[in-house]
Amino acid sequence: MDFQARTTPDAIEARLSGRLEFTDHDRLRDLLDLLNGPGARRFVADLSGLDFIDSAGLGMLLILHEECESRGIALVVRGPRNEVRRSIDLARIGEVLTIEY
Repeated sequence: MDFQARTTPDAIEARLSGRLEFTDHDRLRDLLDLLNGPGARRFVADLSGLDFIDSAGLGMLLILHEECESRGIALVVRGPRNEVRRSIDLARIGEVLTIEY
């Protein structure tokens, strides 16, 4: 998984691409480091460029959610498509996370 990050005065946006799977655990730390920036009230994880997500990747989204919540930052998962959307729907992650389709 790769990502590109952009910050605005009140939000952090990370556009993920490729595959989010077990082997990307170190990249999760890089995403979590973005939360240390000043003043962010919202974190947008744009999944529109993601081609695949496995169960570990779904778990990483939940870890990201917990970290955001503990810092008072709202997490929004945006644009999952195709197999990624199907995996998120099957796992019922939308019951926990805010998903923008």
